[in-house]
Order: sequence, then structure tokens, then C-alpha cells
Amino acid sequence: MKNYLVVSLAALALLSSCGGKNETELPPEAPSYDFTPAGLAKMFSSLPLEKAHLQEVYDAVGKSSGNGYDEEYTMGCLIESPGAGVGDTPSAKASAGEKLANPLRNLLRDYLEARPQTRGGDVDAMLKQLSQSDFQLYWPYSENWDGESYPIITFDPGSGAETNYGYRIAPGPDGMHIVDSVFVDEALAVEQPVWVFNSNSDAAFTPLKLTEAAAFSESAPVPLARHRKLLLRSFKMKRNYDSWFGGASEFWVKCGSVEGFNAATDAELHLFYPSVTDFMIVVKRRYVNKELPFDAILVGDFTTQLDKIVFMITEDDGGTRTNWKAEAVVKIQSKTYGFTIDIPYNEKDDIVWRGQLSARFFEEADLVRGRFGDVEAVFELD
Repeated sequence: MKNYLVVSLAALALLSSCGGKNETELPPEAPSYDFTPAGLAKMFSSLPLEKAHLQEVYDAVGKSSGNGYDEEYTMGCLIESPGAGVGDTPSAKASAGEKLANPLRNLLRDYLEARPQTRGGDVDAMLKQLSQSDFQLYWPYSENWDGESYPIITFDPGSGAETNYGYRIAPGPDGMHIVDSVFVDEALAVEQPVWVFNSNSDAAFTPLKLTEAAAFSESAPVPLARHRKLLLRSFKMKRNYDSWFGGASEFWVKCGSVEGFNAATDAELHLFYPSVTDFMIVVKRRYVNKELPFDAILVGDFTTQLDKIVFMITEDDGGTRTNWKAEAVVKIQSKTYGFTIDIPYNEKDDIVWRGQLSARFFEEADLVRGRFGDVEAVFELD
């Protein structure tokens, strides 16, 4: 998930993920630790967790969720800004750990320093590398937590698996210990707290928040106020994508058009260029089949001469960058002209829907509902 430019693509604002660089390998000179989702699950299940640490994770994933991301606590936040959520402002990150007397970061440091294979001075380097990885602690259905129960700790097994083993932990007379290894699936995660270690790939991007107005497209020379705007009013995911261990579905909504088109002659065509609006919508698993309200601008200057736009929805799965060549259509009197647009996406992405949408479709009613694969969207041509 990277930013890109196509013809005249609006830049998405990059938002720090508390230090994530999408690097998961430690330098070759570092001690051999199992810094994988499975290894982190085992490591965290061995820490002397107290209720304050559970509250730290609960607060952090809640902040991430409130900022439009999944219920995630990245290793970057946990180590560099304890208690901070993904998308927090610099001031919020700075103040997040003030009330934490003994954050999880300290437990992690103590654990590493106590290992016999740790060399002097290695711990700082290891924590730095871990903070720059894309690993995170994901707490699905965290809103169901009773404020007391200790979590079952597991990890994303990959390959689309829906079940795995996890470590059930509980406090004892001599501190925390692993009670047993248990079977974990999504139904259990709804009923009991489950921490999942997986990889994060969305923290560098700013997702669209519920009821947030956001215009990302680059406009043509004509003032926006003179023409209509095409708005995305709501978004409904009909099914969850990917395994529940991987977290929420991350949709990219892409719209190609010719903003402010008002050419009167063929010769004036060269004055206008197509543009692409794109933004990310994170839909948590619990929101399946629920209509989520938005107020996002798809086309900021939708003139009466704009005949067809290009629309695409993908669910991000990464891979090599590729393009879909599509065509937006405009009218000059009785003639139609096409503008070719390259719409980027990743080769492993699920293509939920792609095609052309005509101006007539949006003019059918004040609010127009459409079904696009496993997504429903409501539009308004304002």
C-alpha cells in the first residue's frame, strides 16, 4: 500500500504509524530470537502481565479504532510511544505514556535482557528493529472486554486459516503463567479477549473516517462552487474479506473523471486532464452488513458535460503495482470524447468491482444506491 501518481493523482496525507517502516528482519548480527507473529505470541504470553498492561492495550487499540484504523497496537507505538494509537497526533503520542507507570515496553525489555543469549548492548538495537517492523497486536472485538479477563494470545497462521492455537494465560501466586494451549476461532474472539499478532500494512495511510468530508481529487481550472459535486454517502460491506486473524477489510475506492470539464470546441480538449480520487476505507469485521455513513467527495466538479466516470473498489492484499486502463467520457455538443486513465492497484488485491458509471445513473434520484460486487454504496450528486 503505497502512494502513487497517475495523470493527476491527489496525494494522500501520510500519517505516522509510530515508527513503522514495514521491515520485519533483524540485522544478521542480532541474537537469534523468533521475531515472527508466532514468536511474539509466545513471548508476550510469557510476560508478567498485570491489569494495567491489559488496559494499556485496550486504550491503544481504542485510539487506533477512533482514528479510523483497525483495533491495532503496532510494535512501533508499543515501543516508541507506549499507549498511543495509530494515527494519533504528535502531542497525543507524547502524552499517551504519562499515566503508564510500567508500560509493556518495559516488560519486553526485561524479558530480552534476561535471555542468556542476549549480548551486551543488543537489546536497544533489537527493540529498535522490532519497532520498525510491521508487526502489531490486534485485538478484535475489544469493545466486548469486561475490563478484568486476561487474553488468550495467538497469531495469524497465514494461508487464510480461520483457526489456530492460542495461549490461555492467568495470574497465579507467583505471577502470570500459561494455563494451557487452546483452540481459537473468531467465535471465541467475540466471547473472550483474544490478542492476535499479525502484520500491519495500512498504518502509513490515512483512512476515511465515518461521516468525514474529504476531497482528495485534483481539480481542473474551473472553480468548484460553480458545479455539482459527486459524494459517497454510505458504504456497506456484504462479507468479510480475508481471514479474521488478519483483521479488518481495507478497501480502496478509486474514481477517475475529468474535473470541471466545460470545453466548447474540440480544440479546447487539451486544456483538460483526467484525475483520480482515491481513499482508503477500513471496515472492521463487526460492521459486516452495516451501512456506514460518509461524506466523501468523489468528483469535486461534476459538470453537465461529464458523461461517464471510472469507478473501482479493491480490497487491499498487496503485491506488485499494476494498472487498469479505463476511460472517462465527456461531451461537446453531440460528440463524445474519451480520456484514458491508468488506475493503479496491487496484483494481489481483490477487485471488488470496476467499470464505468454514467451521469444518468447518478441523476436517477437524490440518493442513488448501487451494488458493486460484495459492496453497496450510496451516492449523491449535489
